[in-house]
Order: sequence, then structure tokens, then C-alpha cells
Amino acid sequence: MEDQRRTPGSQTSLREANRARIVDAIKKHGGLTQVELAGATGLSPATVSNIVKELSASGLLHTAPSTRSGRRAQHVTLAHSIGLFVGVHFSTRHMRIALADAAHTVVAEHHMPLAKDHRADNELDKTTLLLSDMLESVDASMQEVLGVGIAVPAPMDVETGTTARSGIMRGWDGVAVAEVMERRLKRPVFVDNAANLSALAEFRLGAARGKRNAVTLDIGDGIGAGLILNGAVFRGHNGTAGEFGHTTILENGPLCRCGNRGCLEAIAGGPAILESLRDDLGALKLNDIVVRAMAGEPLSMRAVSDAGRHIGVAAANLCNLLDPERIVVGGELARAGELLLGPLRHAVERSIIVGPELMPEIVQGQLGARAATLGAAVYAVDQVSILAEERSA
Repeated sequence: MEDQRRTPGSQTSLREANRARIVDAIKKHGGLTQVELAGATGLSPATVSNIVKELSASGLLHTAPSTRSGRRAQHVTLAHSIGLFVGVHFSTRHMRIALADAAHTVVAEHHMPLAKDHRADNELDKTTLLLSDMLESVDASMQEVLGVGIAVPAPMDVETGTTARSGIMRGWDGVAVAEVMERRLKRPVFVDNAANLSALAEFRLGAARGKRNAVTLDIGDGIGAGLILNGAVFRGHNGTAGEFGHTTILENGPLCRCGNRGCLEAIAGGPAILESLRDDLGALKLNDIVVRAMAGEPLSMRAVSDAGRHIGVAAANLCNLLDPERIVVGGELARAGELLLGPLRHAVERSIIVGPELMPEIVQGQLGARAATLGAAVYAVDQVSILAEERSA
């Protein structure tokens, strides 16, 4: 049997490949009918039906009756009992952690503020303790965690597992985050840029669903972009694609935290907005500016509008390069809604090379502050071979 299993053309290896195709399609889409599974995998309806029955009997898949286009169908999802996945998002000032099952249903969630210029070792220690408490609260153990995804607001070097540019997250420079957390948790850990994982979440669960080419802008203290190209997150050769906030838009402009001058983030990011209002409004947080702008306070409204205009100019360049179908705007500043999106959209319309009929839709994200956290959990599900876990159980 072992020899047959290793033979590429054997019936056993073909069946395992077909099982993997079905599980991967369900992971990608969250849940599909058997007819949709056949279309997504290219397998025959009979093959899909047989494999779904087999994997349902083993507890890997869950089926439930549903109605699609007036017809009865079997809706297939990953079974909730497979195991748990963790999504963690570290931002410059906050940490959010979610415990979810393989079907992306969140069973526990926690959020806590972080000190400015916090250190990685302190926060990873806290996260380990917090995760243990959360598992206890849902009567689960660390052994039931199949994977942990971590989102950080910095470009990641895929070779070293550390941030690709020093100074962007000062307390995290030189820390191999996945390696450090795997030692603490004894579970598989996967790390990516927060903007990439926000894009993944909006693509799978939110405002970019069904769009094969989309850009998610993550606008808050920093400004990042997650790129969905041909239905997958595009990370570039070194894993650092999407550093939208470090696009130079004013050659001799203000100094950015990355060391360059005139970056979009140094002009329209959270700290730049707060600094521009400090003399008139005093020391505030970005959330305060959003709330004041939504309440009609003129200076805050103008600051949000100016940020939208600057971001829109840079977004038009991105559109001219990539031609996305939709731009999803998320992050803390996106809570201002049309106060931000209106000027941003107008700047794109003015600068994009195509006519209005070909311009991408520009919409607000659907997942809010949870986007990167949910994306981290989805990323962990994607990275773990659930079929292998089932065989080892």
C-alpha cells in the first residue's frame, strides 16, 4: 500500500489529490454546494459526491440541506470540530486576537491597547497567556489549535521571517516572530503583513468577495495596501509588495518613519493628521478626529478630506498600474465613510487614465477593525494541511 501511495499515477494518490482539491476549494470559499464544488475543482459530480460522503463520515466535512436558485442542494463546509485556529493582529497601538474554527466562525475574541513603541517579546508573552485563558474559556486545549496566523503592520522578509525594514516597528526589529511564537506555543505559526491579511479577509469574507483583481487599502496610523491579483494575494519576490504608504508623492516632503521623505504615510497617515491639528485641537487620537469629523467639526472634516485626496492621487497611480476591479478602503480612518471616500474617489476619477465607465468601484470595507485578525485566522487555515491532521488524528 505504501508503494502504491507513493506512485504518482496510482488510484490512491489520485484520490488523495482529488480530496485535497475539494478541501482546498472549501477552505477558499468557506462553503459550496456539491454542484459548485464540481465546477470549482473540475471533478465530476459523482466523484465530488463520493469524496464528500467519505470525508463527512470521517468528520472532516459537514453537509446541510440548502436551497440555491430554487433547487434543493447539499451545502458543504469544513466541520467545526476539526480544530481551532488563531488570528492575531498587532498594530502600533492595539492587539486583537480571535479564536475560530475551520469554517471561520469566531468562538472567542479579545482586544487590548498597547503602549507606544511596545516590544515584541513583551507582547508575544502577553499573547501566549491571553490565548491560554481564551482556550480555557471555551473548554479547549492548546493541542486543539492547528495553526496561528499573526498580522504585523510592516513588510516581512520571507527569507528571515523578520521585518524587512528597520525602524517601522522599532520594538520588533530583528525578531523572527513565527519562530519565537512557535517556541512558546508549540503550534505552527504563520506571519504576514497586516495589509495582506486584511485583503485576504475582505476577499474571502467581505467587500472583495467574487472579485479576482482587487486592492484593499488599510488606512490608519500607517497606510498599506493588500493586492489580490488573479484571485490570490500578491506578495512580490521578497514578500514586501503593497507598501502603498511609502509611495513618494512629494519628493522634498516631510520625513517619514521609514527614513525617506514625502511618503504618502508621512502626509496622510494618522500621526501626520494629528500633528496638523495639534495647534488647534490639542493632543488627540485618530479615533477622536474621526468622531469629530462625523459630528461635523470643520477642522477634522477638512483633515480627513485632505487625507482622502492625497490617498486618492496615489491610488490612481496604483489603478493605472494594476487595473483592479474594486478598491476596498479599510482601517481606522475608513470609519469616516464618505468623508474620506468622497475626496478619495474624486481624486482617482481626476487622475486615472481610463474613462469613468472603466474606473474601479471604491467601497468601504465590511470587516472594520477585525479585518486583519480574521485574515490572520484565514491564513492559518490555508497554511495547515487539514487532511494531514485528519490522518494523524
